Amino acid sequence: MKCPVCGQWNRDTNPRCLQCGAELWPEERPADAEPSWKSRLKDGEHGTAYFRMDEHGESDAETDARDQLAEEMADLKTRKTAGSSRLRGLRGRTAYRKAANRGLDIRGSEGADTFWQMEDDPVKPATRFAQKDARPANDSRTAVLTDLRADTGAEWGNTLREDPLWQEQEQYAYSWRTRDESRAVPPPLPRERFMRQLGAVCIGVSSALVLTVVIAVILALTGVLGDNGLFGIIRPLNRNSNSAGSGVLISATMMDDLAAHTIQIPGEDGQRIFIRELYSTYEVTGGYATIQIQDHTWYDSLESITDPTMEITLTPYLTTTSGRQEAMDPIRYEIEIPLSPITLVTPDGLRTNVASTMYTMEFVVRPGSVVKMNGLDISDTVNYETGVVSYNANVQPVGDNVFTLTCRSQYCRDNTLNIVLYREKQEIPLDLAADTYTSTTLKQLQISCTTLPGATVDVKSPFTDLDITNLATKGEFSFYAVFEKYGDNIVHIESSYPGKKTSVIEYTIYYVPNVDVYTKHVWTLQDGGYNELVSNLDVRANESRGYEVKGIIREIISDKPQIAVINTSADGQSQPVVIENHTKMVWEKGNYYRLYADVSGKYDSMPKLEVRYSYDH
Repeated sequence: MKCPVCGQWNRDTNPRCLQCGAELWPEERPADAEPSWKSRLKDGEHGTAYFRMDEHGESDAETDARDQLAEEMADLKTRKTAGSSRLRGLRGRTAYRKAANRGLDIRGSEGADTFWQMEDDPVKPATRFAQKDARPANDSRTAVLTDLRADTGAEWGNTLREDPLWQEQEQYAYSWRTRDESRAVPPPLPRERFMRQLGAVCIGVSSALVLTVVIAVILALTGVLGDNGLFGIIRPLNRNSNSAGSGVLISATMMDDLAAHTIQIPGEDGQRIFIRELYSTYEVTGGYATIQIQDHTWYDSLESITDPTMEITLTPYLTTTSGRQEAMDPIRYEIEIPLSPITLVTPDGLRTNVASTMYTMEFVVRPGSVVKMNGLDISDTVNYETGVVSYNANVQPVGDNVFTLTCRSQYCRDNTLNIVLYREKQEIPLDLAADTYTSTTLKQLQISCTTLPGATVDVKSPFTDLDITNLATKGEFSFYAVFEKYGDNIVHIESSYPGKKTSVIEYTIYYVPNVDVYTKHVWTLQDGGYNELVSNLDVRANESRGYEVKGIIREIISDKPQIAVINTSADGQSQPVVIENHTKMVWEKGNYYRLYADVSGKYDSMPKLEVRYSYDH
C-alpha cells in the first residue's frame, strides 16, 4: 500500500508506514479485506482438464494445480529471457550513441554464445566479461552487433558463422589466442572486410524483420477476428476429415491367415497410446503407433450375429509423461463378417415332398461348428474330421414341416437355413417304420408299415412276400421291396378305408450292390463297345447296363451334382461320355480316372452314365 504522506510503498498488512510512521489505514480495516495483489493472481482460473481412465474403461475429468504452476513458471521464464534480451539491446544502443567513431580492433570471443568484443587498449588482451551486460560504454561496434542479435534472434548468428569471412576472422583470432603467453591483440582486419561483414548481417536482419512483421499481422488478425478470423477459416477445412482422425491410416490385412485390419496412429517417437477397447498400450515408433487386430476379435463373444458388416470404434488416449491420459479423436472403420458355410446333401433343395414319418437330412458344416436344429443343439453329432451331420426328422402329415437349421462356425456369423419337408395331410394314417433304410446294397429290402386297423393296403411298386396278418387288429403289415435298377428306386404304398380319402406313401431307396457284385457284369467301352452303346442307347438305359469307363476328364459341366465329360478312347481324344458323380470322390479336370457306371440316358447327343464307383488309377 502507498503511504498517503511520503509516498513510500508498504505491505498491506503494515498498520503504519515504515518510512515516516504515518498511519496507512486511517479507518478501521475490514476483517474480511483481502490484499490488493491477490486479485491479480491466476489461482481462480481453471486449469487443464484431464481424463483419468481406470482398468474398466471408466473415465472422470479433473484438474491439476501443478499444471497451472508449471504454466506460470514457463511464462515467467519466457518473460525473464525476453526482458534480458531487451535490456541488452537498450544498453547497446545507449553505448552506440555515446561512443566515438574510432577505428578499434575486432576480435571473436570463443564460447557457446559468441559475440564481438572491442578493446580500447591495443596491448590489453580481449577477455570475456563475467557478465555480458557489464560492457564499457565506448564499446560501440560491440553494442551494434549485440543489439542486432538481441532484436533478431539466433538466425543471423547462424548465417554469419557460415560466411567465409566470419570463419576467416575466427581462425585469425584463434591463432593469436593460442600463441605462447602472448598478450598482444592480433592486428585488425582491413576495414572493408568489416563493412562487408556488417552488410551481410544487415541483410539477414532485414529478412528477419520482414518475417516478424508478417507474423505480427497474422496474430493481429487472429486476435481481432477471434473465431471468425484465421482459425475460423482454418477450422472448416478439417470438418470433412477422415472419421478415423487426422493422419490415421487404416488398411485391411491378413493376420495368421485370418482377416484383420492395421491401424497406424501418428505421433512422436516414444509416445504411448492407450486403446480403451483393447486394454492395451502401444508405443509410437517411426512416427506411428501400429495396431493390428483380427476382425473376429470384435464378434467372437457375441451370441448371435446376422449382419454382414460391423462398425468398429476405437477410443485412443495419449499417455503423457506425467501419467495422464489425454483423449484423442475416435477411430472408426467397418469390417465384414463371413457367413458360416453349410452344404446341404439331402434333401437336394430347401423344399421337398416326404411320404414317411422319418426323414434323414444330411448336410456338411465346418468341423467344430455349433449346430442347432429348431433351437436344439446337435453339435455333438458333427463329425470332427469331415463336418458331416445326419439328422432324423420326424415329419407329420400336416403339410409343411419347417426345420430351421442354424450354424455358427469359428470366426463367422450365423447362417440359417429353413428346410421345408412337405407331407400331404392324411385322413387314414399310413407310416413306414422309423428304422427304414434310405440306401441298401441288397436286391430286396424288408419294409414295415402301420395304418388304420381294418384298412386295405396296396403296394404299387415291385415287391414280394406281403404279410397282412396283423392288419385288421393292429394295422401292421410288411413286405419285401424288390429293386430292379441301380440308383434310386421308389416304393409306392396306398391305404384305403370306406368313407375316407386314400393315403399314399412314395419312399425312395438308393440301391447299389457291393463293388465285387456290381463289377461282375459290367461291359467295356473299348474294342467297339462305345459304338455299340451309342447304337443301342435306349435299350441299355432301360436295363441299367453297367460299363467300365476309363479316360481323362475333358470338362466339368456342373458341381452339384458333379457332372463331367470324359474321353474314353485309347488316346484320350474322342468317344466322349457324360458322367454324373454319385461317389464321394471329387473329380478334377485333366485327371485320369477308372469308373464303374450304368447307363441312364442321353445328354446333349452323348451317352450319360451314373457313376457308382470311382478310382483315380
